[in-house]
Formats: sequence, structure tokens, C-alpha cells
Amino acid sequence: MRVYLGLAAKHQGAGIPEAMLHTVRGAIDSAFPVPPEVIRSREWHRPGIAVFAWTNEPDDSRRPPLLETGHDRVTGVNGYLAAPDDVNRLAAMPSLDTEAVGGCFSAFRATEDELSAATAIHRVCPVYYAETPDVHVIGSRALLVHLAGGGERVEWDVLALQSVVRQGYFLSDETPYRGVSALPPSSSVTVRGGHRTITTTPLPSAVPAPTSRRGKKKLVGELASALLSTVEPLRAAGEPVNLALTGGRDSRLIAATLHAAGIPLRATTNGLDTHPDVIIAGRVARALRVEHTVIPPARAEKKDAIVVEHPLARAYETLRACEGMTSAYESIVGYLPYSAKPTMSGQSGEILRAGGLLLLQTDLTEKALRRRVDVTFLRDPALFTEEANEHARELAGPWLERAPLEALDHMYISYKVGRWHAGARAGSLRRGDQIWPFLDNRVVRAALGLDQTWRLSEEVIYELLGVLAPSLRDIPVEGKPWRFTVGRRYHPWQRRPQAPLTAPKTGGGGWNWRTSPGVELTGLMRDHVLGRLDLLAPIVRPDEVRGLFAEPVLKKPNQAWHLYTVATMLGGEYPGKEPESLPRVHIPIPS
Repeated sequence: MRVYLGLAAKHQGAGIPEAMLHTVRGAIDSAFPVPPEVIRSREWHRPGIAVFAWTNEPDDSRRPPLLETGHDRVTGVNGYLAAPDDVNRLAAMPSLDTEAVGGCFSAFRATEDELSAATAIHRVCPVYYAETPDVHVIGSRALLVHLAGGGERVEWDVLALQSVVRQGYFLSDETPYRGVSALPPSSSVTVRGGHRTITTTPLPSAVPAPTSRRGKKKLVGELASALLSTVEPLRAAGEPVNLALTGGRDSRLIAATLHAAGIPLRATTNGLDTHPDVIIAGRVARALRVEHTVIPPARAEKKDAIVVEHPLARAYETLRACEGMTSAYESIVGYLPYSAKPTMSGQSGEILRAGGLLLLQTDLTEKALRRRVDVTFLRDPALFTEEANEHARELAGPWLERAPLEALDHMYISYKVGRWHAGARAGSLRRGDQIWPFLDNRVVRAALGLDQTWRLSEEVIYELLGVLAPSLRDIPVEGKPWRFTVGRRYHPWQRRPQAPLTAPKTGGGGWNWRTSPGVELTGLMRDHVLGRLDLLAPIVRPDEVRGLFAEPVLKKPNQAWHLYTVATMLGGEYPGKEPESLPRVHIPIPS
């Protein structure tokens, strides 16, 4: 994981105040969620400009240096580049522009008289910016940007947090910190001569779905080429890639990409031998002639309860890793020492299937799609104050004016990927920076250029398999069939994709303690939230919140977790010292 921060003086001839430099050096312990002893750092200073960089990576041998320095400039890459030497392209550009560069990254650059940063098309490696009366601040961690400008005191943007209470993440460019904003996707922020400018390239508009076989083949071939380019950095790994393989569509496509590129891999699947994920993953591995390891779940004597950490401990760690961008409902990957071992999964493959917001839809009429946009921003309006609801309407307004298919597609990239995933992945980045083919700058750009209904049909992924690893295309998928096959009639010479395999339903299957919290955990969450109702009152109606916790066991646990997270922020438990001596909580397992 890398952390960057840049400072640029507003006034000509002015330097960066020494007190601010001291504050930045001291704030990194709060803003970088790893043990202080594993952090190494670099700095670059010129009159009126300063760049700081930190990492817990043990070395830079397979990646660009933490700071790539030239005679008059310095460049840093947060994330990874498909071609590590592209750091020199970024350094040499007249204006910092990520559009033609492959990888999953954001870039930071400074010269003698300019400070700039840029996001990729999905901003999953985020850039945040703020200003003080004297200095512009740009960085990769929002809390660090905030502390750099304001010292030790944190000021919350309470109205902005209405989105976190509704959905568990931000549906805007806002952050929890007053005065700190997230840079939009495919954008650059530049400070020159004391003035800040932001330039944004609109997300690509999709072209109509091709009607000919030749047209489809051309577009699928271009996307396949983009996918193949994403795994090039793995050639230097020196060992096979460990792929988390399931019976679904997305990890299968990653396996096909690695196979077509000639990158050695081994597959791992969690589950019992009888589970469809294990059965299908085994068939995929055999077709590609790769090693397949099955990890069965731990078996124990039957118990009637599980023991989990106190919700405050969970919320604190989530806030520390994700900076308040993500609710403690989410299970965030905990800290482990950084490892360069190459691992991959099929995460974020929904991008190639028109995004999770559209995949939720069964009704694709314009009216239904517009309602989906509206509900996404204005979920559960009775819980919120009129001011919070009005703010949500303002955020929804520009999206409701757009064609709804494209709006939902781009909302998924801008917010679900660019805000939720960007926040949540901070936990795993502490352990190592994986290669994410579906989040590659060029892959996302190519995917967004394809018709949403065509991507939603899943035919694009099916045809990609035909290009990259034809032997995988007709191996059954787990769960629901390929969408484009439903109700379709086939000519005798066409092979129909095989029917999916589905896990048998069992009593208690799918039980999750976060959504079935029991009386003890409900009580702890109730006391915590209701004890901070005065802090939450600007965005939620106190009586409605009390009603949410009125039953012995929560009926809307997701919403309760979101409230708990925001209450923890506003109550002052974060940032600060980690809570200690908290009792663990017993949660009954349903019989």
C-alpha cells in the first residue's frame, strides 16, 4: 500500500509553513492503517511545493520507485501500472492524463512550479483534495489531507454522511471530512501559480450493440486484447499466480485470460467436495491442466452460538482502514504483513456485465430504471430529515436527467466501484497490491463503450471465453444460467451452454451473524446509537431511529450497522486510540 500527499503554496514566493510539514509527518501514524515500524517514507521539496510518500512495501523491485525523480520533477504511482515503465510517460506528459495508460492506479506529480494528481476511469485508487487559506493539499488518504490542513482536530461533514447511513458508502464526491472532496473518475487536479483547476473527461458512451457476427467479434476481440495486457506484470512474478476459482463467470474469465497469456497459475477453491463451486472449478482446472486445491470448511462439534468481536472494535478497525467511506457492516480484510505473492480473483467482473445496479433489475423499462436511480439516492426517506432528503435529491438530480441505462452503468463505476470499493479495498491493500484485470483502466474504458443491454445479457463474457479459452465456454456455470440463453431458441448447429449447477438448499444455509445479530449485539448497537442521537439529529429523525431499535432483535441490521458506523465517527471514538478491553459478543445460531 502506498500513501501520497502533496502541498502547494497559494501565494507566489511563499513557502510551505514548517508547522504544516511537521503536522504531516506526525499525522501519518493516524492515516496509514499499518504498524508504524513497517512504514518507509520519502520526501521531495522545492520552494512552495512539497511531496510526501509512504509505503509498507518492503521494496520496489517489481514496481516503479515510491518516488520516481527526474532533474526537475517527481512522480508517484498509487496502485500498479500494466507496464511499470509507463511511470516515465506520466512524468513526461505536458498535462497529467491517465486515459491511455494501463493498470489500476492514480498518479501524483510535482515540478518546480506545479503540483498535480489524476485518477483512472474508475478512481478506485482515489485522490482527495482540500485547501487552507495558504496551501492547496492533494493526497491519496482523505484523513491525511484533512489533518494536513487542520492539525489534530477533525471536523465532520455531517450532511454528507446521510449517504453512508442510507447505503453504506458515498453517492457523491463528498467525504466524511469537512472541506475534503474526492476527485471524480478520469480527472486531474492541478495547482499552478497558486490556482487549482480540475479537468474531467466524461465516461465513454456506449455504442449500439453490433448486429453482425463480424461486428461482435471485433469488439470482443478488442476487449480480449485489453484483458491480456492487464496480466503482463505477472510475468516478472517468478511463481504461479494463485487464483481464487469458483464455479461462476468472473473467476473463470480470469483463468482464461491467464491461460491465453501463458501466465502460470494454480487454482484454489473453498468448500465441500459436493458443492457446485468445487465441482465446476475442478472441471475448469482440468480443462486448463492446472493444479487445483480444495480447502474444506473447518468442521467442529455442533454449537448453538458463535463469539464475535465487540461492534466498537469492528467499527474502529473499519474506520481506520477505510476512513469512514465504508460501513462497518462490511467485512474488511484485516492487516497482515505485506506479501508480493501474486494472487487474483474474479472481483469486479460485474463491470463487464453492465454493473451491479443493472444486474439487480428484472424490469428494464425506462420507468423502472429511473425508479432504481431515484431509490438508490433516496432510500428509506422516512428515516431522514428533510434537509438530508433534499441533499440526496440534489445529488440524484443530474443522474435522473440522463438516459437511465447509462446512468445506472456510470453510477456503478463512479460510486459502487469508485467510492465503496475504493474504500473497502484499503484493507486488502495493506497485505499486497493484487493485479485486478477487471479494474484495469483500458478494460473499463473498453467495457463502458459496449452497449449496456448486450453486456447485461452476459453474451460478452461468454464470447470472451471463446476467444481466450474455448474449452471453458461450455462448462456449466454455478447458479443461474447465462442470461442470453434464457428463452432463446437455438439452431441445430449451435451448441447450447450447459445448464448451471446449483447448491442444494439446507437448513440454516447462508446464515450470517451480521444480519441475524441476536439480542446481545442488538442491545450494544442500540445503546451506542441512541446515546449519540443528538449528533445524528441533523440527518436522521430521532423517533424513527428509536423505532429501528424498538424490537429485541434488529429487523434492519444493515441500516443499524450504517448508523453505528456514523455514530462512532461523530462520537469521537475515531480517529484516536484503539478501544481496549472490550468484551466479545455471543450470537445464537438459528437451529
